[in-house]
Amino acid sequence: MNIEVVVFGVSFVVALGSSIAMLFAKNAVHVALFLVAAQVALALTFLLQGAYFIAAVQIIVYAGAIMVLFLFVVMLLGVDRSEALIEPLTGQRPMAVGLGALLAAEIVYVATKGSEFVIVGGGEGALSALNEDPGNVKALARTLFSSYLLPFEFTSILLVVAIVGVMVLARRIGDAGFLRD
Repeated sequence: MNIEVVVFGVSFVVALGSSIAMLFAKNAVHVALFLVAAQVALALTFLLQGAYFIAAVQIIVYAGAIMVLFLFVVMLLGVDRSEALIEPLTGQRPMAVGLGALLAAEIVYVATKGSEFVIVGGGEGALSALNEDPGNVKALARTLFSSYLLPFEFTSILLVVAIVGVMVLARRIGDAGFLRD
């Protein structure tokens, strides 16, 4: 048995297990940690496919930055269990089930069609030809950090302002001494 098949199998079990655990976890922090485990398993499968840049982005952006922000907001807001049972939007659960079924049907369709559906022109060497040229990553980095450096920095400032705004809006009277009126 090939080592890649074993690693893919373990990654599949971790991703599926943590995804199912997300559905049944009662604590929002546990849900976020299960989501991190699923993201890491997904990054591992990207590594197995030779998509190194996507795997790095998966870990750095999703499992790193986004989940840290999510945990920060969840812990800051102190989600109460009694508030979590009240649905603010009526009909959101049936819509979620319907959209989830649609996503599952799309996944089954793409899995049965194979990579010819994803890559126009198909063939055995089409995926290898796409992954051979590392120039796209270099071109993306060069463009992002030269032509778009100012909007990139403004985005980071905007995220910091949003975090501070969440802290100010979510505070309760008497929570922190420096925020008291």
